[in-house]
Amino acid sequence: MLTDAKLRALKPKDKLYRVTDAAGLLVEVPVSGGLRWRFRYRFNGIPKMLSLGTYPSVSLAQARARRDGARAQVANGVDPSASRQEAKRERALALAPVHTFRSVAELWMVRQDVAEATASKSRWIFNTFLYPDLGDRPIKEITGRDLLETLRKIEGKDMLETAKRAKIKAGQVFRFAIIEGFADIDPTTSLRGALKAPKVKHHAAIVDPHKVGELLRAIDGFSGQYVTLCALRFAPLVFVRPGELRQAEWSEFDLDASVWRIPGARMKMKAAHLVPLSKQAVTVLRELHGFTGHGRFVFPSIRSASRPMSENTINAALRRLGYTGDEMTGHGFRSLAATRLNEMGWNADAIERQLAHAESNKVRDAYTHAAQYLKERTRMMQAWADYLDGLKAGGKVVAFKSPAGSAA
Repeated sequence: MLTDAKLRALKPKDKLYRVTDAAGLLVEVPVSGGLRWRFRYRFNGIPKMLSLGTYPSVSLAQARARRDGARAQVANGVDPSASRQEAKRERALALAPVHTFRSVAELWMVRQDVAEATASKSRWIFNTFLYPDLGDRPIKEITGRDLLETLRKIEGKDMLETAKRAKIKAGQVFRFAIIEGFADIDPTTSLRGALKAPKVKHHAAIVDPHKVGELLRAIDGFSGQYVTLCALRFAPLVFVRPGELRQAEWSEFDLDASVWRIPGARMKMKAAHLVPLSKQAVTVLRELHGFTGHGRFVFPSIRSASRPMSENTINAALRRLGYTGDEMTGHGFRSLAATRLNEMGWNADAIERQLAHAESNKVRDAYTHAAQYLKERTRMMQAWADYLDGLKAGGKVVAFKSPAGSAA
């Protein structure tokens, strides 16, 4: 390990060299002289290097403390390099002399604790529709008329749902600007009813029992990637949201206890969720573990094991099986379960809890809320898997019901 005496004895050579300390900490000696602290680590399997300052401005003890802080971030799933860049960007945006719509929107996005897929959709709306007209304008000067003209352009392309979402995003930015002192009013409040209402379009789903059986048999005959086949088999057994499915990590599963614990950070409503696993679901996972169990993601991308499966994979596989987007989608497995389980007499509250529809702000990220109706949900999930097996086998369709008087 390094000491101050060893550090003072280090001299430049004809090329840069490094001397290690411990736990990823090292000192770099460039040709030009001076000593630079570096922390070497891996994030998602990718080797990275983080600057920790220069010696002696940053002492050996301080460098070790900074290394320990960075190691803790890595252990918690945070890339310290990306975190530093984000903090630097936030400081720059906050200190900008003129607060434009773009600078305030960027600062607002930095401060949001949302899934990457959600953040990407927000960036797309801002970059494609809002920034071209409003991005470089001082946010204080933007009026309701200015915003309406921009939204009407989207509406004119018959993108009614996108226009609605753009208005919502703009409103979130303006309200954030008011809180931060960058603006005085939210012009979206004057636009209520100004846009055409988009037609409500539900996720396509197959709910007829006989057709469900045909779908399950078609899935078993899927000839594409094995990981995709497993995802298709697993989806109807757990009926979680598509994003929760494709981003599933092996560390979240206890196969011996037959439970999947999804952390709040990955849930739409930011509340932790428990998924009881049927015997059939555990079988799918145990078979898949031999293929992807060495990595982070249960269903990794075919291009890189360090990334989860693409959000289009399940729907593309359903198209390959001959089901159009108007017939069945990855989200449709949730509609299928919700429809049939309610018709079969299971406790509506238990179904809603399993669908993670009703979340509690008071217990976010706590599994006490996630465990509500857990005994009944465990029975329900096994009965549901058995019912699907019956449909797949093509036998007589019998609607089962939950045990009378079952306790939550």
